[in-house]
Amino acid sequence: MSAPSPFDLNPPSPSDRLLLESNLDAEERRVLLNHGTEAPFCGGLLSEKRPGLYACKLCGLPLFRGVTKFESGTGWPSFTEPYHPDHITGVRDTSHGMVRTETRCGRCDSHQGHVFTDGPPPSRARYSINSVSLSFVADDTPLPDPLKRGDEQARR
Repeated sequence: MSAPSPFDLNPPSPSDRLLLESNLDAEERRVLLNHGTEAPFCGGLLSEKRPGLYACKLCGLPLFRGVTKFESGTGWPSFTEPYHPDHITGVRDTSHGMVRTETRCGRCDSHQGHVFTDGPPPSRARYSINSVSLSFVADDTPLPDPLKRGDEQARR
């Protein structure tokens, strides 16, 4: 059992949600809100290698640490584990004739990607995430805090 998350994981209020969604471009809306997938090998974060965190593009919650990112060869940023177990939720996805586990932000429920069991040891997890669903936050940069919940203080 892990320690509780230092972040407020309560979902955004309906008015906050509308404000967050109004800041998304068309592709971000398609992926985050409508469970879309960006084209492989096209995402802006695929080759990001600097130390830092990857946060939800919609609500700013940290979802992955840069040290868990690895080159999977699949065309999407891949991670071995979430920032905190409560920051990612899994939902059974039977679309496109497959059975997969969709990954969503644990705070705002936005679509992030999918998790598979073909990753590196020891976890064997491969969180395959759309670049457009994430914001990269370098180690020397404060976390985004669009909900004004003090997230920048809870960083690590």
